[in-house]
Amino acid sequence: MSYTEDVEASAEWRAVADGAHHDPHALLGSHPGTDAADRTSTVIRARRPLAASVAAVFADGSRLELTHVAHGIWEARHPGPPVPYRLATRYGDDPEAVVGDPYRHTPVLGDLDLHLIAEGRHERLWEVLGAHPRTHDGESGVAFAVWAPNATAIRVVGDHNGWDGEGHAMRSMGVSGVWELFVPDLPLGTRYKYQIRTRAGSWILKADPMANAAQLPPETASVVTASSYTWQDGAWMTRRAATHAVAQPLSVYEVHLGSWRGGLGYREIAEPLIAHVQEAGFTHVEFLPLAEHPFGGSWGYQVSGYYAPTSRYGSPDDLRHLIDRLHQAGIGVILDWVPGHFPKDDFALARFDGQPLYEHPDPRRGEHQDWGTLIFDYGRPEVRGFLVANALYWLEEFHIDGLRVDAVASMLYLDYSRRDGEWEPNIHGGRENLEAIRFLQEVNATAYRLHPGILMIAEESTSFPGVTAPTDHAGLGFGFKWNMGWMNDSLQYIARDPMYRSHHEGEMTFSFVYAFGENYVLPISHDEVVHGKGSLLAKMPGDHWHKLANVRAYLAYMWGHPGKKLLFMGQEFGQLAEWSEGRELDWWLRDQPSHAQLEGFVGAMNRVYRVQAPLWERDNDGSSFTRLGAPLWDPAVIAFERRDAHGGRLVVISNFAGVELTGHRLTLPREGVWQEVLNSDATEYGGRGSGNLGMVVAVAGDGGAPTASVTLPALSTLWLRHQPEPHIPTVTNG
Repeated sequence: MSYTEDVEASAEWRAVADGAHHDPHALLGSHPGTDAADRTSTVIRARRPLAASVAAVFADGSRLELTHVAHGIWEARHPGPPVPYRLATRYGDDPEAVVGDPYRHTPVLGDLDLHLIAEGRHERLWEVLGAHPRTHDGESGVAFAVWAPNATAIRVVGDHNGWDGEGHAMRSMGVSGVWELFVPDLPLGTRYKYQIRTRAGSWILKADPMANAAQLPPETASVVTASSYTWQDGAWMTRRAATHAVAQPLSVYEVHLGSWRGGLGYREIAEPLIAHVQEAGFTHVEFLPLAEHPFGGSWGYQVSGYYAPTSRYGSPDDLRHLIDRLHQAGIGVILDWVPGHFPKDDFALARFDGQPLYEHPDPRRGEHQDWGTLIFDYGRPEVRGFLVANALYWLEEFHIDGLRVDAVASMLYLDYSRRDGEWEPNIHGGRENLEAIRFLQEVNATAYRLHPGILMIAEESTSFPGVTAPTDHAGLGFGFKWNMGWMNDSLQYIARDPMYRSHHEGEMTFSFVYAFGENYVLPISHDEVVHGKGSLLAKMPGDHWHKLANVRAYLAYMWGHPGKKLLFMGQEFGQLAEWSEGRELDWWLRDQPSHAQLEGFVGAMNRVYRVQAPLWERDNDGSSFTRLGAPLWDPAVIAFERRDAHGGRLVVISNFAGVELTGHRLTLPREGVWQEVLNSDATEYGGRGSGNLGMVVAVAGDGGAPTASVTLPALSTLWLRHQPEPHIPTVTNG
């Protein structure tokens, strides 16, 4: 058999020609001679089907003409060791095109990278997997790398090759399951996907799990991008690193970016959002998920591109600009993060290489029947590493100040939303998902270690112990936990007719029993103003005036209660309609005096809150709180004291009855003057103006406790700050 016939019969050459070989670099590119006669020469091979001519062009301008051997593969030998070259190819009568050869390049990933990926410990995973413009072996191009251990071949397809990837087959990096290819000459903005051959022999098309940008939905390709942004928030980042968030004021404005104001992208929304947040007095903005997602109606909670900011609102650098401007304005940024589940869309993570990979292979652990989504395999190191690195990616690359982790309860329990027989116990026979627990501990510990001063916040709706306890004390390691129990109880209470509230006082005060068991955030979130629940204002009983009064009293009670605060957009000015992601907020309501007054109240309340340390400095310290009520203990009146670490005292008094209480006797913790720093019934906020002329005086008689006579307007909350001077002497008989 001749040499040519032998080559034509080679299945390996055919596989390389078809772009179906696991290691095309073994044949293509430049290779030193292997036998004694060829030891000082180099063989160059290139795949160029249907070409009229192919030549290697060297840096000095010299050329080496290649000869077609078989299956569209061309070959030539030149003396000496391998040296850089480019390929000049002519098809028919077309002009010759000179481009780089992907197969002359060494791997971009090193052994340490591959080891860390396999261990799930690569804390900068986004820098080695995905698509990255760079200079490699002296040539500019894009380095592609993807983890797909069950694939038998992978091609990069996209704009650069007419979506025919036979000439851009990737190289397997062995047992790591990683595939890589460096493609010279690719520009930014190139759209691409991976074409993966499964073990069953079929080809499937997938977006890059590590892509930093994606096409505008409903298109689904990944996009080559690189950041050129220069951050200007150094002062903010320095202060943040030295801050302990538990002992700071935290008042969060939750925003769905697409429906805050319609048609505004990341850059366009920056200045109006900053102006509004500053006017309303919030310390932070929390964005509903901004990672890429195929269905807008999911609000971002079904993520297809964990490393790609959604292109609905602009580029990744546009998002960096928004966050940077918020920081420069003194406003923190929290991002909703969804490591609990992902959608089944064929183009994304589901059965990524033809088999369960990111998802747990057992549907009892790998599928959310209620949500129609898949659950990550938290016990697989590479999957755990993918998620841990993703949290770090948002913190590092976008200067996010905190991550609110969605649906933590669904991760903690194997029987979450499952009937008997639909779930498998853990190795100890229990219902806890031990792998998910270890993942949450790892991501929290790692995030806080690398980025001190950030916030890791759990949306967790059960009594799982130690959510905010440190990981070295067997806790989950979160900084904060949403207080869902308080939210449900208090909303149920405030929706009642004031006539009946006195019979349900426990709905508002039971939270005092456990308020210091975790570091809590009190949330009135997007979930409470959708799906028939109505807006916060619409939940309130009575006519329009009474609804507004109830909202003011409720919010002032909430801001006085132990725990940080969160309010969904629109509630600050009394949005009437239930929220819909398909339309912007009813901003016209701000032109109505009563709604403008409510917005003014929220702004004033936030500003007072931020300067009153008793309301936030010891949020996690039960010794800083005392329930008040003697001597009357009226069930419609809820009163308590908050204390800071420097002797400051503030009393919160709420009257949730529909009638004003005049001359209400209340024992206060100290005698003297208590200044009224907030009154939700003030006329400037739309109230009736009842009150205490700006102060309350507590007097101790016959050595008893200091008692004051207080006017409590109907449906109101008062904040009273103790003033040590002037001294009010004790009253004695005679």
